[in-house]
Amino acid sequence: MGSSASMEKLSVDEQYIQRMLRDLLKIPSPTGYTDRIVHFVAHELERLGVAVALSRRGAIRVELKGRRDSPKCAIVSHLDTLGAMVTQLKPNGRLAVAPIGKWNSRFAEGARVIVFTDHSGSKRGTIIPLKASGHIFDEEVDVQPSTWQNLEVRVDDPLETAEDLAALGFQIGDFVSWDPSPEFFDNGFVVSRHLDDKAGVAAVLGAVKAVVESGVEIPVDCHVLFTVSEEVGTGASTALHGEVAEMVAVDNATPGPKQASREQGVTIAMMDSSGPFDYHLTHRLLALCQEFGIEHQRDVFRTYRCDAASAVEAGNDLRVALVCFGVDASHGYERTQMNALISLSELLTLYIQTEPTRQRDREPLGPLSDFPTQPE
Repeated sequence: MGSSASMEKLSVDEQYIQRMLRDLLKIPSPTGYTDRIVHFVAHELERLGVAVALSRRGAIRVELKGRRDSPKCAIVSHLDTLGAMVTQLKPNGRLAVAPIGKWNSRFAEGARVIVFTDHSGSKRGTIIPLKASGHIFDEEVDVQPSTWQNLEVRVDDPLETAEDLAALGFQIGDFVSWDPSPEFFDNGFVVSRHLDDKAGVAAVLGAVKAVVESGVEIPVDCHVLFTVSEEVGTGASTALHGEVAEMVAVDNATPGPKQASREQGVTIAMMDSSGPFDYHLTHRLLALCQEFGIEHQRDVFRTYRCDAASAVEAGNDLRVALVCFGVDASHGYERTQMNALISLSELLTLYIQTEPTRQRDREPLGPLSDFPTQPE
């Protein structure tokens, strides 16, 4: 990891992180419809004094300059969220939809949404089940399966036929965004849809702000990336550039039964469904938490993948790790704690100040004789 004598645990601005999260949650950004949030974050980064570049697909690339330009490190979080797309203009004047990203339809029911049309602007509506009224369907409303095929968008306009929908400008392929309905509590809790990964983005912006404003010298160039297609599995596959040797992904952890994740502190993932994360990079992050007193825990995610997986699967030769803020009921009505975002942001400021792990610098695991052998 290198000497920590010259490293500083930078003070991050909690009010700034909270303000950024509030602003990010206001901007609809389902995968495929992310231009507005990309522009917002790019302008904020420029305001902080860092140069911004965009990939062809719209991902944001920022470079924090270090004493050396190689081997570079990277931090990645994603701007896109879950959502849906219109698949049919229905004869009853309503819209059928298919999900963008992997999420259960039970979390979609009853929500207020925005439908973005090509020519008629945004339209408000509600996601309702096909059998929505007990006064009509009686007990059938209780036994109707919870599936995307059993949902429809009721638009708040006088629409009774598919022709009415077409006349108002609705088309197959229109994007649908769920209202986040955020609430910020004095006890530090934040409840909202789309905390995955807008809370992570806010924490990353807080770390960038702290590093830039402190003027602390960093050892190597650090690329900060904001991807736009993580929810559909391709986020960091095309966003990396230059000699990036290692990457830390920032995303949500999963508190719940049989999980060690919490809504407090940082959760450091040891493995997800794509396999174990890099031993040396992960343990460097754990060491930073221990040395600088950052509350943390480890966890293993069984049905989960992040930007790290897409980067490696695309053929990038780099070490990857995953650091998280705990999110209860992920991909639903999510909840986290500001404490987790502050701890995560502090860890990122420390990571930016560390030397990347080089092959020749790997700490020895001990002589071969120290390892148990198979019985003869």
